Amino acid sequence: MSKVRPTDKQIRDLIFSWIVCKHVKSNAIVLARNEQTLGVGAGQMSRVDSVELSVNKAKLPLPDAVMASDAFFPFPDSIDVASRVGVKAIIQPGGSIRDEEVIEAVDLHGISMVFTKVRHFLH
Repeated sequence: MSKVRPTDKQIRDLIFSWIVCKHVKSNAIVLARNEQTLGVGAGQMSRVDSVELSVNKAKLPLPDAVMASDAFFPFPDSIDVASRVGVKAIIQPGGSIRDEEVIEAVDLHGISMVFTKVRHFLH
């Protein structure tokens, strides 16, 4: 969906993080790199809070990480947080009425974004 396309390595990491994200409940965010989970955020009232929680739970540095989300991003604020910590690629279902704003945010930050059109969102 973004101007920047994910690399082959990022695609592997995106698929890995997407699979991990499937098993996390409620506003799930998974940060990964080298097919290793770095941070997980879930159970928050807002998606950006789950992103912040995943960043805070990460025990390794995050530059060049990827991020998976179990549902769409309702606002671009989560993208701003991801960019700040060095996330380079994001996978999410899409489907928000604000998808265009989110795509503009990833393009602004030079992040690649893939839409799956499949939600993993669980309560």
